[in-house]
Amino acid sequence: MKQKVYVFDTTLRDGEQSPGAKLNTVEKVELARQLERLGVDIIEAGFPISSPGDFKSVQEVSKVVKNATVCGLTRAIKADIDAAAAALKHAKYPRIHTGIGASDVHIQHKFKSTRDEVLRRGVEAVKYAKKFIKDVEFYAEDAGRADKEFLARMIFEVIKAGATVVNIPDTTGYCFPDEFGAKIQYLMENVPNINKAVVSVHCHNDLGMATANTLAGVAAGARQVEVTINGIGERAGNTSLEEVVMAMYTRRDTLTYQTSINTTLITQTSRMISHIMGIPVQPNKAIVGANAFAHSSGIHQDGVLKRRENYEIIDPKTVGLETSQIILTARSGRAALKHKLALLGFKPGTLQLKNIYRDFLDVADRKKAIYEADLLSIMGHRKQL
Repeated sequence: MKQKVYVFDTTLRDGEQSPGAKLNTVEKVELARQLERLGVDIIEAGFPISSPGDFKSVQEVSKVVKNATVCGLTRAIKADIDAAAAALKHAKYPRIHTGIGASDVHIQHKFKSTRDEVLRRGVEAVKYAKKFIKDVEFYAEDAGRADKEFLARMIFEVIKAGATVVNIPDTTGYCFPDEFGAKIQYLMENVPNINKAVVSVHCHNDLGMATANTLAGVAAGARQVEVTINGIGERAGNTSLEEVVMAMYTRRDTLTYQTSINTTLITQTSRMISHIMGIPVQPNKAIVGANAFAHSSGIHQDGVLKRRENYEIIDPKTVGLETSQIILTARSGRAALKHKLALLGFKPGTLQLKNIYRDFLDVADRKKAIYEADLLSIMGHRKQL
């Protein structure tokens, strides 16, 4: 039996930190309902103490979500934890997500403190949060740049204090996949009580390796992934939910773990997030970009028309799309043109197709793409001749 990888979605919290992506309470509730339908296990709904609006959003999301855990973020400060506990009062499955910096960069320059003092504050925060809610997640911020021996000590102590989940973030997107995987493996092998908590990974995309780092963390033993829809988030963004989920789904025959995501709702959720937040998805974005299942090269079009698997490792229907797209351009071949003409009811013979293709290329060299109206025009012109 495959082990479950829990999907912790932070679109409503970390994703909302993208410039211009502010959500109101009604929008957060609507998106939380969609995330629950998608099958995420944990929804991080916000940072309750940050503003009255965020407090209300976490509170209202807690009231409507019935199957997923609802999480509120805090710093290792009692007032933060008090606010989160109050906002989560109506949640069926509440979680407080608290933590503090683990790297020397953060300890020295952000907190102006010492390792021992930061460790003490982290442990106290977990103990205090446990007074309100049993499910407490601890984040060791900037773990990607933290000394591994100190990080192991910190994780041991917070689990001892009652943390049910330990989050190992690559906060600045600094790590390469091999070293991030090695860091998770080190913790799995050197924290004596690591089996008493779920190990989580939260990776940023500053060097474009968030998905790779997340998958490396899971391969090393992490069983929770912290992600956002479309990979939105601070700076260059977070790990993309759709990329991690579909990587595991596509390679499911060789993996011993899986998620519970309903993949057929991925495209719908992606478009909903993009529309409500006003953040376009880049065309070449993996899984959900407009070009993810589009083919314009003649060689690729011919291959896909003969058998989809020639150039697609994912069936579009798996992520909620009806079919692939054949885009006619000057790089398209006769096979794609014949296919498109057949859809319009034309069935030219070999010689006729050769002549039509010549006319097609003449038009295609002057346009970026050829549409149905262009084909009808070409066929109408030939009919007149």
